[in-house]
Amino acid sequence: MPKAKIKFLQKPTCTTCRKAKAYLEKLGAELELRSLDKQKLSKTELDELIGEHDHKQFLSSRNELYRTRNMKDHPPTRAEAIQLMSQEPNLIRRPVVMRGKRLVLGYDEDAYKQLVK
Repeated sequence: MPKAKIKFLQKPTCTTCRKAKAYLEKLGAELELRSLDKQKLSKTELDELIGEHDHKQFLSSRNELYRTRNMKDHPPTRAEAIQLMSQEPNLIRRPVVMRGKRLVLGYDEDAYKQLVK
């Protein structure tokens, strides 16, 4: 039975995304790529992606909008965060790596090893 593909949501120019993609490929993962700057996530897709997780985990603290709106001290509601991320994909913490129900945000080698198993 073939392994399930790993969904890899990225921004190709993002250094962390490129590093994660290379690491996963080295582990032998078959990736299904989606470029977040070319194929933005809809509000419905973001809502499904976040699911039961804390929406604040999906916000990139490196993003200028995150800093200018002081989201660390004044986080947006779930609905506001989804609206903002659908309009501004750079606000999404990257990469988003998924296999089945498992989800990894950002670069995490140990979590990637578990996903590829």
